[in-house]
Amino acid sequence: MSEKEKMLAGKIYDPTDEELTILRTKAHRLSQHYNTLFEDDDLRNTIIDELIPSKGEGLYLQGPIYFDYGIFTSFGKNCYANFNFTVLDICPVNIGSNVFFGPNCSLMTPMHPLRWQERNIKFKDDKTAYDDEYAKPINIGDNCWIAANVVITGGVTIGEGCVIGAGSVVTKDIPANSLAAGNPCKVIREINEKDSIKYKKELF
Repeated sequence: MSEKEKMLAGKIYDPTDEELTILRTKAHRLSQHYNTLFEDDDLRNTIIDELIPSKGEGLYLQGPIYFDYGIFTSFGKNCYANFNFTVLDICPVNIGSNVFFGPNCSLMTPMHPLRWQERNIKFKDDKTAYDDEYAKPINIGDNCWIAANVVITGGVTIGEGCVIGAGSVVTKDIPANSLAAGNPCKVIREINEKDSIKYKKELF
């Protein structure tokens, strides 16, 4: 297996691999370029097409954005992310349609050994520094709202129709149609028809 294949399969891989370094550097440059442009600049669309080729229509990223690779992230239709959207897509990040992210959301697939003896920086014979790391994928179903300052860690699946409360750290799967919040994030209750805004007279 190539180092990229190992990485995407969730195995220990070498992050200093030349192919991965080139892909990562390209994504960082594209992200940085995107962040220098005003939101009415059409060049932003060209950058997103190159950075995130696997996406449906209607994707809008407010910016600034930060992607480790971009090409390992996919979006469905009509997705939105507010300021400071960070995606470390070491393993695939799969985002459904009509998924909205509040400001400062982070999707973090990387994993590191708990024991420092295995986690610390090592050196190859040529003195190149590296570390042992791996990753787990993130999956987010359709029609989810991820509120501000949420962190989603590797290996998590969030079912369709969920709302994740602000400031949550999601470390375990969340079943569909759940209102969940906290650190660690836990299901509060199921979202149902009684939550309709039509019952909130004060809003109209």
